Amino acid sequence: MQILGVDIGGSGIKGAIVETQTGQLITERRRIATPQPATPDAVAAVLKQLCGHFQWSGPVGCGFPAAVHHGVARTAANISPAFIGSDIDRLFTAATGCTCCNLNDADAAGLAEMRFGEGAGQTGVVLLITIGTGLGTVLFTGGKLLPNTELGHLYLENGQEGELFASDAVRKAEDLGWKQWGRRFNQYLVTMEALFWPDLIILGGGTSKKFAKFQEQICIDAQVKPAAFLNQAGIVGAALYAEQRYQNAGH
Repeated sequence: MQILGVDIGGSGIKGAIVETQTGQLITERRRIATPQPATPDAVAAVLKQLCGHFQWSGPVGCGFPAAVHHGVARTAANISPAFIGSDIDRLFTAATGCTCCNLNDADAAGLAEMRFGEGAGQTGVVLLITIGTGLGTVLFTGGKLLPNTELGHLYLENGQEGELFASDAVRKAEDLGWKQWGRRFNQYLVTMEALFWPDLIILGGGTSKKFAKFQEQICIDAQVKPAAFLNQAGIVGAALYAEQRYQNAGH
């Protein structure tokens, strides 16, 4: 099935038509700068522009930078707080004339990694952690997504919040070497393992490309791997989510 996948971010809104059976983009990716301020009407207008660019009238999947609960944005990260409490499924569908299905952007990337990346075929508990400004988390069990987890905000045994102690932003701000930071990040993983006992932990975000630099500092029972799916994961995962919603609706 072909579906328009869109990754809505604080600086850019990116979209492409995805072949969901293979995870391949069958068009060039189109990027439009995120309007400032990124109000609901302004973002909806960009989505309409994207649909027009691709001459698209089918389902649209959107990875959105917020906790999304039954189509309603419950938080807002790097976009206007006016989104909080708004039914973005309904808003974007009305603006574009296409059936729009929204989910948390990290969850979207996780769906792509589970279908086509390191998580493919994994039936146990899989935790994907995106290492960046914060620590984003995506949790799967039996291949099923538990949406909107915010496990980067859990407190560690040292009393510090996980992402304020071991994110990539902290590594840069405190000028930590890879080994020193790796020991910090391992403390975060130890906490995750004690709470969720994952069979596999997948590391995403730009830092995952540097895995060899801190791999020796990781000391937990779970298998730890860098993500295979990188820049296009949000677009692909959003399309997969829309396909699932479309099929569940009986189409």
